Amino acid sequence: MPAGRAVRLLLRGARAGVLATQSAGQPFAALVTPAIAPDLSILLLLSSLSEHTRQLQAEPRCALMVQGPAAAANPQTAPRATLTGLAEMCDDAAGRARWLAIHPYGALYAGFADFALWRIAPRGAQFVGGFARAARPRLAELLPPAAAVAAVAAAEADILVHCNNDHAAAVRAIVSAAHGAGNWRMVAVDIDGFDAADGEHVARIDWPAAVDGPEGVRAALIRLARIARST
Repeated sequence: MPAGRAVRLLLRGARAGVLATQSAGQPFAALVTPAIAPDLSILLLLSSLSEHTRQLQAEPRCALMVQGPAAAANPQTAPRATLTGLAEMCDDAAGRARWLAIHPYGALYAGFADFALWRIAPRGAQFVGGFARAARPRLAELLPPAAAVAAVAAAEADILVHCNNDHAAAVRAIVSAAHGAGNWRMVAVDIDGFDAADGEHVARIDWPAAVDGPEGVRAALIRLARIARST
């Protein structure tokens, strides 16, 4: 798999990560809960009371590291990605809705006055797939194609309604095959896959390959449903 897509899949599937900031040259790291916008921007709901938020306000350059499961007992066998970028506070209703779709438990505090949505615009990345498997994809390889992102984003609301109302059994079968049985409902979709929730539990399903529009989503769902029902 190309390193750019490997980074995208790790980011989109991550439910937690380590945010690196700095103050007057002193590094600082904090646990954060990212959600990934369709264009691969990192969305964070941060409290102004947190030290890392105050540091971002003074210096927007930052980095986020996420990792997948280790292949063996040694944690260094885990795939991981570090993304560097520039952070800014944003007033984006769609971004906030996406963050809450990925982290539904956050509804308990998302409305507090000290919380705001932040967006990190990617500027670079490093991927480590395990021992001696490191790569630095170019930004053009990392970022998803803008036209495909826009096409899927424009159809997302209709895709969610259609899949959850007319193909609920197929969605449940696909997600249950990968993550265990549950009353899964599709809550977000992008060119690389979709997210499904069962209460506060949210699972990620990757497309076999990136899609370029709603028809690609449909074809990928049909393929995944057939695989799920045959297992």
